[in-house]
Amino acid sequence: MSIWARISEALASIGESVGAFLQSIVARESTPPEKSVAFTIGMIGLGAKMAKADGVVTEDEIRAFKQVFHIPDGELGAVARVFNLAKQDVAGYETYARQIAKLFEARHEVLEDVLDGLFHIAKADNAFHPGEHGFLHDVARVFGFSDADFTRIRARHVNVPDDPFLILGLSPNAAPDEVRKRYRDLVREHHPDRHIAAGVPEEMVELATQRLQKINEAYERIMEMAA
Repeated sequence: MSIWARISEALASIGESVGAFLQSIVARESTPPEKSVAFTIGMIGLGAKMAKADGVVTEDEIRAFKQVFHIPDGELGAVARVFNLAKQDVAGYETYARQIAKLFEARHEVLEDVLDGLFHIAKADNAFHPGEHGFLHDVARVFGFSDADFTRIRARHVNVPDDPFLILGLSPNAAPDEVRKRYRDLVREHHPDRHIAAGVPEEMVELATQRLQKINEAYERIMEMAA
């Protein structure tokens, strides 16, 4: 049974609060987190809260959500119901973020995938609202990322001063050996093959692929500047 079909089954138990339901199933989840209903419902919930962070949910943001999650046509109704319940849920987005963080704990590469997906939704309407920035910054903190980590992740998505060092999380004064070491570490941490081997959903693998491309481009530019 697909994860989407299992969400259809779970709808009967969700009730009015997606956040409360998520907390209950995370506590008893035995499925690998990447393949769990808890992870998928948590991501749908965070996506809904993200789309609402600037005060209005646009069609562009809903379209972006569907790009992050390749939802079969037959399951769109169930996913839409979870999405709409999460938008109206009294539970705050921190509740969703904490439950996803519990699922993955020290596996920051997957949590970074989640942030990449949320940034994709945030910038879908060609604007990055202060409310969206605050939302994403708070979620990053719940996930255990530092302010420097958040700045590095944000640089891949939002127009910032043209600084490839920022994308690698380095000082512009970093020595070549430090740049090379940092680049190798990031490639090892974020390579899509690592995600595939861990059984991460296809959508998350695509985000990792895009992230690695940004890392490669930043490294190449730094090397060209140093030549």
